[in-house]
Amino acid sequence: MTVEHGEAESAEPLIPLHCLRHAEPGPPRLTALPNGTPVWLATRHADVRQVLTDPRLDRASLYTPDAPPTSTGPNLLDDPEGLLNIDGPEHQRLRRTVQRAFTPRAIERWRPWVESVVEELIDGLEASGSPVDVIAGLTGSLPIAVISRLMDLDGVDHERLSYWSDHALSTSAYPAERVRQAMREFYAFSEQLIAQRRKNPGDDLVSSLLQAADVTEGVTEGQLVVLVCGLVVAGHETTMTSFGNALVQLLTESPAAWARIGADQENAAAAAEQLLRAVPLGDTAEIPGLLRRAVADLEIGGVAISAGSVVAADVRTANHDPEVYPPSETLDHFAPLGTPSLTFGAGPHHCLGAWLARMELELGLHQLARRLPGLRLAEPVEGIAWRTGLLTRSPASLRVAW
Repeated sequence: MTVEHGEAESAEPLIPLHCLRHAEPGPPRLTALPNGTPVWLATRHADVRQVLTDPRLDRASLYTPDAPPTSTGPNLLDDPEGLLNIDGPEHQRLRRTVQRAFTPRAIERWRPWVESVVEELIDGLEASGSPVDVIAGLTGSLPIAVISRLMDLDGVDHERLSYWSDHALSTSAYPAERVRQAMREFYAFSEQLIAQRRKNPGDDLVSSLLQAADVTEGVTEGQLVVLVCGLVVAGHETTMTSFGNALVQLLTESPAAWARIGADQENAAAAAEQLLRAVPLGDTAEIPGLLRRAVADLEIGGVAISAGSVVAADVRTANHDPEVYPPSETLDHFAPLGTPSLTFGAGPHHCLGAWLARMELELGLHQLARRLPGLRLAEPVEGIAWRTGLLTRSPASLRVAW
């Protein structure tokens, strides 16, 4: 992802995400969001899973008139018309319009093409010569190329898509009015794209989304506009972030794992799962976890939570709960996960793009390690510039050599 003028980058030395210390999981405790709103923080795996699946906790009530403020500025995820912020039957209607394109079987059909894109990008890295920025050349380019193909966005300015996506996930990286302007442009792009595909439908995700919406009662135009924007953002943000952070972990701490990943694709798939669990997509400086609001009194982990309370699911800590994932001094990249991680959430709002992100990370890691077994960082870890002030954190650039 390209960041205009570097405003979302941090030149200050930051700890790589895989090096962050994790809090000891315990019963839900009362803390506060960055804006001061009280929030119950769930950290144990079982408690976090309950927060994400219990119907007495939802997203829509975070945006009712009586709800306390939960954000410090505008971003796409706080749009009340977004899929993330709709619950119950209305959520299921909207989700059904797009979920068929993201089933494991549907995603698997894309494997040969995604693999060819990975190969072409690595060809480009090799042609550029060592050292090279692997973020610009691969980890940022791969996911946006894939989602652009899936949505038939060929000819659309990828730099602009990345610019809008960066602003859509901003928490403090950009001034609020600049974020609002970027979002107005993004929504206008989505509206124009929808109008084009209604006039000239094709074999792409946007066209199939509109066809499904035509036969689904209750899907509004506003919901479709936000959904198309959300697909652009979600389609590449998770992969770009996890891929970049995974490379930092592997190239600084796990050269033996790097060799095994390149030798066997099944090893790459196992490593992708472990890296998605163990290396978080961001830190807790901006938001402590995935937010929900109680619509009824309930109990979480033995703690009474009153209706109207805001609850945060700390996925980062839950993914390291020693009661579920045996602690170890070093990450075993190839150990099977006995319990699925919560990286992609759980319950009704489980990430639609989870299987696509998994496949892109698996293929990207395998092909890169196979083609460039001697890959190494060309700069000290302390010199990495990070994308900050967003809901995710990853290297803004990462120079590698071989």
